[in-house]
Amino acid sequence: MAAGPVRYHLGAFPPKALDWAQLIPLLGPANAGLARYDGLLSAIPNAHILLSPLTTQEAVLSSKIEGTQVTIGEVLEIEAGGDSAAFTRPKREDAEEVLNYRRAMRACVGEMEYRPFSQQVLRGAHALLMQGVRGRDMAPGNYRDEQNWIGPKGCTAETASFMPLAPEHLRAGMDDWERYFGSTAEPDALVQLAIVHVEFEALHPFKDGNGRLGRMLIPLFLYQRKLLTSPDFYMSGYPERKREEYQERLRAVSRDGDWTGWCVFFLEGVREQAGENERRARSILALYDRIKTQVADLTHSQHTMRAVDFLFQSPIFGAPAFTNHAGIPKPSASRILTLLREAGILLTLEEGRGRRPGIYAFRELLNVAEGVEVF
Repeated sequence: MAAGPVRYHLGAFPPKALDWAQLIPLLGPANAGLARYDGLLSAIPNAHILLSPLTTQEAVLSSKIEGTQVTIGEVLEIEAGGDSAAFTRPKREDAEEVLNYRRAMRACVGEMEYRPFSQQVLRGAHALLMQGVRGRDMAPGNYRDEQNWIGPKGCTAETASFMPLAPEHLRAGMDDWERYFGSTAEPDALVQLAIVHVEFEALHPFKDGNGRLGRMLIPLFLYQRKLLTSPDFYMSGYPERKREEYQERLRAVSRDGDWTGWCVFFLEGVREQAGENERRARSILALYDRIKTQVADLTHSQHTMRAVDFLFQSPIFGAPAFTNHAGIPKPSASRILTLLREAGILLTLEEGRGRRPGIYAFRELLNVAEGVEVF
């Protein structure tokens, strides 16, 4: 007979003791990798523009772990107004979930300019995450008032793999979690972050959207603790690549009290993703420097920088967006757009027809963000 689901570790948070002998060898590489990446972020004067595609890709990967099937290119093309026959209703719903993730992240960052991260900010982010998508009828912005469970699609409470905290204990559990999130008493911030993340996933305080919120917490915590100049850290690639181990490590905390094993897994992920983030960011920075020169030589325009910044912020766009929102006079914008297309810097995804504008892609940037040649 099956043993039933692993149940939440009531009374065991925060952990009383960790095996620091296992963790100390990992702290140096993880913290050093994060510091190198942050050094690069600090040197980019407009990181929120240049790294915008990576922010969208993070939203894509985080949502993919929850079952969405959409690429960064599809998300951005749908956002730009694309009406390809391939964009079925499920595809558009997946894209909307990704765009909601991005909106929720931006809202949190905006709130944190004025106040520390809190349950209020968290609930606001959840409401945005669920807006107009699957789960919108599951009390957006409010903690659950009934028992939920985690497991294969269609599983019952008896066949689930994990049973989060019971609803009658949830308010107290979230209060404890919030206090721990804001504490500065832990010996190492990255170990603290590992515990913040696993505890949130174990509490599973909302009816839906918990996984995405839990991963969103990672850059927000790093930003609040000033380990990052800006909250542009992309962690979801690691649990996406190691999905089975990720889920097993989460369960092992409650089942076996193995907080240390989880922290080992998490620290290795921070080190690995810091290196990957740094490589992607450097590739984008190199592309930016090259494209600035290329576009200037091509257009001989005083509006070069505005055009280039627009491409990096919106690597897939409709022609009116460029002519109306790049901050360039319309005749100049139209001329620059034509030259960029003719030079092959922009790829035409949808030809303009009738009242439908053309949709274009800055393919080199999208390939860097995807990590593979897709355009």
